[in-house]
Amino acid sequence: MRVLVIDDSRAMRSILSKIMSEIGFDVVAAAHGREGLERLREDDGIGLVLVDWNLPEMNGYEFVQAVRADPAYDDVRLIMVSTETERERVLKALDAGVDEYVMKPFTRATIVEKLAFLGLADG
Repeated sequence: MRVLVIDDSRAMRSILSKIMSEIGFDVVAAAHGREGLERLREDDGIGLVLVDWNLPEMNGYEFVQAVRADPAYDDVRLIMVSTETERERVLKALDAGVDEYVMKPFTRATIVEKLAFLGLADG
């Protein structure tokens, strides 16, 4: 399965890409939500997206709304990975259709745990 990592921080894209590669995912990356949506439309092998909330051009919340509005992506799993830790933001993301929420900073173990919960990795 391919994973799309969307984060405007090059360092964060690199960290998440490394973790996901080590777990066995093929990684595609994007720097903002609009670019992420383009990658998703171009690559029907993407089954998981890790997306930050705070992004230029199209933020992560808007990205989630766009993905969940299109039935073609019903099987794509979405994990929000963000510094936005307020309860209201987390609930808003979950209501919009994310499958899991990871708060930054995180550890590799946290990512693996969330993936295992979704049945996408061995915990």
